[in-house]
Amino acid sequence: MPLKILLNGCAGRMGQAIAAVAQDSDCEIFASCDAGDDPSAAIADCDVVVEFSMHKVTPAIVKLAAEHGKPVVIGTTGHSSEEREAILAHTKTIPIVWAGNYSIGVNVLFWLTRKAAEILGPDYNPEIIEMHHRHKLDAPSGTAERLIEVVRDGRKIGQERISHGREGIVGVRQKNEIGVHALRGGSVVGEHEVIFAGEGERVSLSHSAGDRKIFALGALRAAHWSKGKTPGLYRMEDVLGLV
Repeated sequence: MPLKILLNGCAGRMGQAIAAVAQDSDCEIFASCDAGDDPSAAIADCDVVVEFSMHKVTPAIVKLAAEHGKPVVIGTTGHSSEEREAILAHTKTIPIVWAGNYSIGVNVLFWLTRKAAEILGPDYNPEIIEMHHRHKLDAPSGTAERLIEVVRDGRKIGQERISHGREGIVGVRQKNEIGVHALRGGSVVGEHEVIFAGEGERVSLSHSAGDRKIFALGALRAAHWSKGKTPGLYRMEDVLGLV
């Protein structure tokens, strides 16, 4: 029997991509919601909520899902610390899969980046570069934010060591610095590269997305996986068995 999904953010790029591949992923878009719609009418009869709308909307839809005991898959990015805190409060009652990028390839990139950060050590300087289409509202991307987190975890680097772009006389690069650069233009779906630059050599790990279908398929895979899971916060690494 197909998985019944309440899709929040159905009119957006990702919402449309998810709807287009749902049937091929043994899913039914049971309810489609966007700005002005009331998801409460359908929440009780769906299996999973898939949220790809706007950051300010996410806390309310997660709260509604928690009230009805429904798992949530979140692909929305750009949340404030207050919004994030409100969302995470519900991980005590429902399973929430939250990822900035649902591509299977990107999540393998996360795993490889963590290993590289751990193995190469502080003599290899990490730089993260991402590029997206000109309509993207937040920067850096959710995927880049996750890459920053992965490198920080692998190196035990504090938040204060992150440099978002460089301008002027910034001085010598510090060994534990993480450089982050966000590029915007054209119709680029998503490109991410992590560079570890050492003396005499450079290691580069990258992923390029050419079709939003890869994110949609990953999100629906996460939706299937989330059904019946215990309450908590999960990532795509959990869905793919990489942790």
